[in-house]
Amino acid sequence: MGNDTAPVLMWFRRDLRLGDHPALVAACESGRPVIPVFIHDEVVERHGAAPKWRLGLGVAKLAKALQEKGSRLILRRGNALQVLRDLISETGAGAVYWSRLYDPEAKERDTDIKSVLKDDGIDAQSFAGHLLFEPWTVETKTGGFYKVYTPMWRMVKDRDVPSDISAPGRIPAPESWPKSDALDDWQMGAAMQRGAEIVLPHTNVGEAAASSRLGNFISNWVADYNTNRDLPAVKGTSGLSENLTYGEISPRRCWHAGMRALHEGKDDAEVFLKELVWREFAYHLVHHTPRIVSDNWKEDWDAFPWNEDERKAEVKAWKQGRTGIEFVDAAMREMYVTGTMHNRGRMIVASYLTKHLLCHWKIGLNWFEDCLIDWDPASNAMGWQWSAGSGPDATPYFRVFNPVTQLDKFDKNRDYIGAWIAEGRSNPSKTALSYFDAIPQHWGMASSDSYPSPIVPPDEGRKRALEAYENRDF
Repeated sequence: MGNDTAPVLMWFRRDLRLGDHPALVAACESGRPVIPVFIHDEVVERHGAAPKWRLGLGVAKLAKALQEKGSRLILRRGNALQVLRDLISETGAGAVYWSRLYDPEAKERDTDIKSVLKDDGIDAQSFAGHLLFEPWTVETKTGGFYKVYTPMWRMVKDRDVPSDISAPGRIPAPESWPKSDALDDWQMGAAMQRGAEIVLPHTNVGEAAASSRLGNFISNWVADYNTNRDLPAVKGTSGLSENLTYGEISPRRCWHAGMRALHEGKDDAEVFLKELVWREFAYHLVHHTPRIVSDNWKEDWDAFPWNEDERKAEVKAWKQGRTGIEFVDAAMREMYVTGTMHNRGRMIVASYLTKHLLCHWKIGLNWFEDCLIDWDPASNAMGWQWSAGSGPDATPYFRVFNPVTQLDKFDKNRDYIGAWIAEGRSNPSKTALSYFDAIPQHWGMASSDSYPSPIVPPDEGRKRALEAYENRDF
């Protein structure tokens, strides 16, 4: 088959959309047939329970969207390079296009695949689309990378962001389609067990749902974003982290929506734009310092005597939302029921684990990787290291959030606590009761249990943390 008619394999990964998709547009504009592909490879296989399940939901939505365009999504399982080579052999494809990813595992895979395919004579191309700015295009005045967020924000806030591009009107189909696996056969939600049924109503899956969520946020919530985003009982955030992590909406589309709101006089939209750049900052750091996903970004923390034993009773209590600290427990329970956690809650539970309990941030990082439907490799790593004090632009090690005073400040009426903690209440909320349906049965917990006393009271934990910090040289 001549190269001018050889199909293009469009390899979808964390870009499960048709709109504002440079790789897909390029494939369609090539004039060749386009064969969309999703591969359940080793990278997908290593996903935690909630992210893998949620990814499967997104893949199903993408498959339906492609079908409505007269196309289809070919599903294959196995080593990505081998799967692509098999598909090239089966279809006579002359090109493979994909959207870039930036975490170390994906970069290593993609670099190897691009090299091998090019040696095979295949046109292997990667495209932007997951970020606003490619990490290597954002530099300090001296030509280095940014290690602090605020200067990076100042550098990019007035930078031109290209307009988002429309979805292709049609996706040229091949004369015949290769065989495809059945998504249900992959059992991507198996590890969720009974929790999937509880979390499912709280998901917002697919490109259309993401677009609707963005529109609703800009119309109704962004004007008061700066205040309400810190109130866990108020619907004050965009919720778009779930959709951005799977590429069901592009950051460019979110950016331009925020800019329009800002120009319309909604000043708090700038804070939303800053949050988008905070996500960029995480990927900027992952690209330039990939160790952030697995090791202390500040290497002088390597000698800090964090507890790394996940079997300890304190760690178990933290995971189960039974620390006796209401803000911590409510946030952890919110995660098990909804698959997400309010940002203020993420800061509180991370600070409590790494500072009050003196546990290694990797314990929290790995637990979130298993439990969050909006898990993102860059944001998760930077968030945990920021909280622990070992990361870039981190909260100072001597700043230890008091989860009780934080509750007084951000949940004065205890509405958030009432939404997620059932013990000791005569008429618990439905969401609080749902927690006991979501968690593993072997935890042996019931809403009729007594609420526990604090495993480590805030003042005692803060004192213990500061003593540990004082015993080493920062």
